[in-house]
Amino acid sequence: MVEDLEEKPTEKLDLEQYCALISRHRWHILIPLFLGWLVVCGAGWVLPSVYKSGTLILVEQPIVPKDYVVPNISDDIQDRLQSITQQILSRTRLLRIIDELNLYASERKRHTPDEVIERMRKDISIELVRDDRSHELTAFNVYYSSHDPHVAQRVTSELTGLFISENLEARQQQSEETTKFLESHLEEARKTLADQEEKVREFKDRHPGELPAQLGTNLQILSGLQSQRQNEEDALNTAKQQNAYLQSLLGEYEAHRGFGEDPESTGSPSLGNLKAQLTDLRSLYTDQHPDVRKLKQQIAKIEEREHAAAENVSTGDTKIDTNASTPPGQNAHLRRSSSVVQLEGQLRANQVEIKNRNLAIASLQAKINQYQSRLGQEPVAEQQFAELSLGYDQSKANYDDLLRKKNQSEMATSLEQSQRGEHFRVIDPPSLPVKPDFPNRLKLCVIGLVLGLALAGAVAGGAELLDDRLHSGKALKGLLPVAVLAEVPVVAIQEEEEAEKESTTAAWATAGLVFASILGGFALSYLRG
Repeated sequence: MVEDLEEKPTEKLDLEQYCALISRHRWHILIPLFLGWLVVCGAGWVLPSVYKSGTLILVEQPIVPKDYVVPNISDDIQDRLQSITQQILSRTRLLRIIDELNLYASERKRHTPDEVIERMRKDISIELVRDDRSHELTAFNVYYSSHDPHVAQRVTSELTGLFISENLEARQQQSEETTKFLESHLEEARKTLADQEEKVREFKDRHPGELPAQLGTNLQILSGLQSQRQNEEDALNTAKQQNAYLQSLLGEYEAHRGFGEDPESTGSPSLGNLKAQLTDLRSLYTDQHPDVRKLKQQIAKIEEREHAAAENVSTGDTKIDTNASTPPGQNAHLRRSSSVVQLEGQLRANQVEIKNRNLAIASLQAKINQYQSRLGQEPVAEQQFAELSLGYDQSKANYDDLLRKKNQSEMATSLEQSQRGEHFRVIDPPSLPVKPDFPNRLKLCVIGLVLGLALAGAVAGGAELLDDRLHSGKALKGLLPVAVLAEVPVVAIQEEEEAEKESTTAAWATAGLVFASILGGFALSYLRG
């Protein structure tokens, strides 16, 4: 309980000590506080106002989906925006804007054009806006600062128009250059393809029937020719056999002519030879073969003639026209001459047939040799044609690919020319600033107040450290080596009390004026800052 009673006077004594410190140094606190705040806050009203106008430009995606029209511009939007910014901030562009809008009139009198341009570049700022998820550039802000809010708005509007027009021009130019590039390469590819086609055509002309695609056809034709040659050889053999028979028959007629006999009257040798020949032909051909049919007709005629002769002998109807002018011996001679003429005609026809068969066989053999030569040259021609075909296929594929890309590029260029591709669109038009962007007077008031408090604390603390007087009994007791037995009360003098009251009143009045001024400055800075 005694400890609590001792602690409370100590706390009261410390609070009184601080209050006494503030009271002693009230002027050291009020004056630095007000002066520090006044200097900083007043600087905000002395500095020229700078107004900042801004606009928001959206990077709008193409109207037609990329699945239908593939863009032929693949550069990054940030890189393109940086390139456009460099073009707009170039010396020529900025000088034109400065001259048209009469900017920096006073600065142009004192500084060089390059210094004025550098000043304008500092007054222009670009801020990018990115998507929170994909971090892709979706929009950007354009700002311009000026002492005149209307000038700031006009310059911002001019810069906005330049960004939009430069982007459209840059995209159109790049798209058109891409299309022209593809067209030039397509023309080269077309010439290369035409050269390859000409080489293939010339190769086909030099190697008719030797191409790999004609291998099957050549084999079929060769097989057909060999079959025809075999048929011709078989027919030739038959014709040779018939020639031998006709010559033998003709020889018999010639032999019997010397004896005055008619070989046909006997019938047996001739008919037997013919039947033997028919047997030989049937072993080679069917009954529908022309030679078989012809030989059968001859046999049928001989048999019919012999049958008619036999009937005449048996019936006694054989009559000899005695009144006829031709004698019987002459009739037999005429019959023999007619048969010889017929045999000679058949022999000549047979010889012509043999000759034709030989010619046909020779022609077929020449064709067979030709196709066999083609088949022999086919591997070499196949390799050469494969090399030509590979070059042609590569040229054709390259041409088709370039043609497809050129058509797509033309569609993309048409889209850019109609301003339906990726473009910039103004979302927020250039603003007309009402309050200056610099200086921020409310912020300066806060900074001035903090600076004044710090200055006041430093001045009051320094004055207290430099003051070597004792202002309390506790301080005096702390300096004495012995305990204090008695205290002498303060003897108040009326003049001192009145002076102290006046000083305190003046301090309070000054404090009220200082704080009222600070509050008024804050209110004015908030309303007009």
